[in-house]
Parts: sequence; C-alpha cells; structure tokens
Amino acid sequence: MQTSSDDAPVIGPEGRPEQIRSRRLPRLARHVVTLSDGHEVGVAVCGRGVPLVLVHGFSAEGILYAQTLSRLVGRGFRVIAIDTAGHGGTLGLPTGGASMEHYTRMLGRVLDELGIRRAVLCGHSMGGRLVTELAAQEPDRAIAVVLLDAIVGDTWDRMVNLFRVAPPLLAGVGGVLLVDSVATLPLLRDPGQARKLGRLVAPVIAGHLRRPWRMAGPAISILRSRGSGWMLDRIAEEGIPLVVIHGERDVAVPLATARDASERGHGALVTVEKAGHSWLLRDPRTLPAILDALIASHVGEAITARIADDLGLSSPGYLDQTTFDDLDEAYLDPDAQVLDLTPPPTDPDTLPRQGRPRYRWSMVDRAPDPPVPDNVTRLHA
Repeated sequence: MQTSSDDAPVIGPEGRPEQIRSRRLPRLARHVVTLSDGHEVGVAVCGRGVPLVLVHGFSAEGILYAQTLSRLVGRGFRVIAIDTAGHGGTLGLPTGGASMEHYTRMLGRVLDELGIRRAVLCGHSMGGRLVTELAAQEPDRAIAVVLLDAIVGDTWDRMVNLFRVAPPLLAGVGGVLLVDSVATLPLLRDPGQARKLGRLVAPVIAGHLRRPWRMAGPAISILRSRGSGWMLDRIAEEGIPLVVIHGERDVAVPLATARDASERGHGALVTVEKAGHSWLLRDPRTLPAILDALIASHVGEAITARIADDLGLSSPGYLDQTTFDDLDEAYLDPDAQVLDLTPPPTDPDTLPRQGRPRYRWSMVDRAPDPPVPDNVTRLHA
C-alpha cells in the first residue's frame, strides 16, 4: 500500500489563547493510501489505544469530524476516519456504486489493508449504515457499534421505499441536510467554533461544486439499498454492544428510526436534546462526554468486558494495567500500515482541558444479550 500525506496535519480543537501557549493539541494526520488494486482512499489518523473507526455521512468526509476525534484521543482511542468511495480523498467505485453493499465491501478492504483487525465501528448518517452492515456481515471486526443519526431502522427503510416511488423526496431530504449543515455553524452563539468548523467545511463544499456528479453514486445506492433490519438482527444475535445516539430534532433522519434500531439491535439509545442531524459537528464536546457517561452503563460494561476478553484478561479490572502495545497486539496486524500513518503521540498531560458539552442527553440503557449459539434460532417480535 502506497501513501501520500498532507504537509501539515489538521489541528483538532483549540482552547483559549493562554491554553494554547501552554498546551499542545492533538493532530489528525491526513493521508491518501493506495490499495493493492490501485484505488486511492483518504484517511485521517491520530492517537494510540483502542481503534475507533469513524465513517462520515453523505456528502461529508472524515476530516470534518477532526475536532470531535481529537478529543477522543485523550480518552484512550486510536481514531481512524475513513473517506467512503466518492467522498473526500477517496476515488469513486468503478461501477459508480450500484448498492450500499459495494461501499461496505470497500470499507472492509480498507480496514484489511490498514491492518485493523477489530475496532469500535462508529458511523454518522450514511456511515452508520455502512458500519452496521459491516458488523453484521463480519461480526469479528466489531468491538462495538456506535450509530450517530444513522440511516438504519424500520422507519428509515419505509422512507427508502417511498424514495423509490418518488425520487424527488430523497432530493428533499438532501435539501434538509444542507439546511441542517448550514445551521450547524454557531455564528452567534459561538463565533470561534463557527470559524474553526467553517475552515473544515469550506474545502468540502468547494469540492462538491467542482465535482457535483460524485454524489450521484451514493444517492442512487441509497435508493437501491435493501432493508437494514437483518443487519440489526444479526448484531443482536452476535451480542455485539450497540449504542444508538440520535438528535432529538433530526428532521432528515427521524428519531423514530433510532428507536427502531436500538430495539431491534438490543442496544442503548441516547437522545441528544434539541439537536439536529449534525449536532456532533456543531459541538465537538458532546460525543466524547456521552462516551464518558457510557462507561458506567450496562452497555459500557459490556464493551469493557469484550476488550478485557480480547486482551486475555480475567477481569475488566485489570484494564488499567494495559499498555498501548498490548492493545496494538490485540487489534492490529504486526506490520499494520496504520502504525506508520499515525503521528507522534501528544503527552496526555498537555492536552487542553475539556469544556462543558453544549447539549444535554438522556439514555435508555440496554446491555446486549449473550450471543446465540449456531444451533439456536432467535425469534424476533
């Protein structure tokens, strides 16, 4: 696999000027990797720890989430943001993206060539669909699945059926997403955050204006995608910890679809109050704070138990004795390409202090059921 890199890594969250002088900020290093078949893929990497793979939403790209991801570095994650086909630094699929399954297969190939055997799979919007399908098809890849306003669930599947009959409705959803993205910039409430996010968003918008046809493939793939229910059923059957996080005021992807996903996948449901579709871009502090809160929940305990089991520990209580090298050995190939792509670590003691999240949230906690044996069939309501 060949790689090329930007000269300057993208800076994550910024603090007040006096903090910046005394504290170093984590940085995401952007690369374009060339797969064995010649396909170029954009990735952004930072940190050491449990691998957390983030897949962005429709019309976005991984680096837009830099501020949120950089805050996760100090929480013990190696974050890897991957641009899906036809987005960011990734070339489109040769077929134009006939179905969402083609995008999922490519995501799996990227993880293989990066040398990531197992990770927390996190997806926003369309990216949530991809990580759900990947976990359902290859359960051993997933430590846990985290869905952020994801297009999975019975409600969304019914919406897709309507889109097939009346494709302009999908264009209407795209318009709602555009309005939501513009509203994401907190111009009056937090001008500083608006400037930082604007610097990340501007190149993405410029790219769409130069090559608007690149969005046709993903849009057609959404129309042609099959239902997501079987994926959530499989996640439940495999006992994969599932966390469904959704904005209360998401108009494009209604909260009802998150309720469907959490119930069918036997996962925890976190409702972000007064939040739209792109809340995690508007406030990069909220998602890390939610993940912190999950540690003490039933689903959080299930995730730590899986990590302990992967490390061969008799109890999660021994996780505080785990080293980064132990985690690399458990989750990465010995010669994993992602190791070479990761920038030098930032001293945790010099990371900026975490501010208060803008959003409040509520949670319906649910631990995954034990995996179903191969000779047993689980009946679904």
